[in-house]
Amino acid sequence: MIWQFASRYFRAKKSTNAINIIAWVSVSAIAVGAGALIVILSVFNGFEGLVKSLYTTFYPSVKISAVTGKSITLTPAQLKQIAGVKGVADMTEVVEEKAVLRYGEGDQTIAILKGVDGNYNKVAAVDKSIAHGKFDTGEENGYKAVLGIELEIALGVDLERDMTPISVYLPRRNVKSFTTPEEALGSGVLYPAGSFAIQQEFNSKYVITNIAFMRGLLGMKDDEMSALEVKGIHGLDDMVLKQRLQALLGNGYTIETRYEQNQALYAIMQTERWAVYVIMSFILMIAAFNMIGCLYMLVMEKQKDITILKAMGARPRLITRIFLMEGMIIAGIGTLIGFGISILFCLLQQKFGLITLEEESFLVSAYPVSMQVSDFILVSITIIVIGLGASWYPARRAGRQDIELKAT
Repeated sequence: MIWQFASRYFRAKKSTNAINIIAWVSVSAIAVGAGALIVILSVFNGFEGLVKSLYTTFYPSVKISAVTGKSITLTPAQLKQIAGVKGVADMTEVVEEKAVLRYGEGDQTIAILKGVDGNYNKVAAVDKSIAHGKFDTGEENGYKAVLGIELEIALGVDLERDMTPISVYLPRRNVKSFTTPEEALGSGVLYPAGSFAIQQEFNSKYVITNIAFMRGLLGMKDDEMSALEVKGIHGLDDMVLKQRLQALLGNGYTIETRYEQNQALYAIMQTERWAVYVIMSFILMIAAFNMIGCLYMLVMEKQKDITILKAMGARPRLITRIFLMEGMIIAGIGTLIGFGISILFCLLQQKFGLITLEEESFLVSAYPVSMQVSDFILVSITIIVIGLGASWYPARRAGRQDIELKAT
């Protein structure tokens, strides 16, 4: 009965056209707010998915490193045990250290040298992001380097025409005192083989080479490494894999998931997402003021009906619920229209890239969008709460209205 009264009040012609106009203005305001919120959240989802895919290219599912110090030691027996853990797809040993690089007689620059073994491209996917040359870390007869593309430009490396090696200088381990800089530094040369383009953070800092080259310069043993990077099987949650490895290795190692390796980045993305959600929710609240005016006018319009209903025995609670339902109808119609518009826009954006990015060097030419069911649920709940809040006072006033019967 409540639904029947509320829907009839919404559809029925009012004595004052302004009520109809304000009602549809309220619907339009809710529709625009709901649609805009879905579109903005979908754009955030798209960029978040893009960033995560880029970081997945470089960062492993789980990283095992030292609790203190710069290196860990894992024996062949331990490595075999780790490989046998349920959910482990592949793993790779890596040695990382900051180094000073110089190409020919050019300027020096500081970069992170990452020595990797033959399994590296099974764990990461840097070989899928090669911009120039090829992915090749060389061997004992001649170690090679794969540079981030921005480092390639900064050093002036010419992969096609020049075979000049890159001079590498690394701090020696366990050197407590020295009289000349040469005593504190280990040096070697790397021949440029290719460059990769993933994301600026990696492109400007990393050089990938052979792990044997790094161990030789740093004086590390064959079972010593900076970290062991582990890839989980497809569909396995990184936290589950971490827990299994922690159970095997104990607390003597730092074990981090991909999220924990980039916790600051993910935290910033989530903070920005929720900040936008809060701002757009305030806009929806402002739009809901139209509902308050509309329902106030409707209560005045239906005073006679309210009086008759109360004379027939209707309680104030029933009258209040009728006008609350009226507010929910306005909010519901606006939400459905907004969802329909946002879905259509997102589908067109995915297919045709209607809104493009001005920065030509960016990885994608148009704004990425990704619709998620959770966003629709969140926006629906938000609008229900706002709609109930906006409808409550007019509906409560209607429920408390006194009976006014005129004698004939």
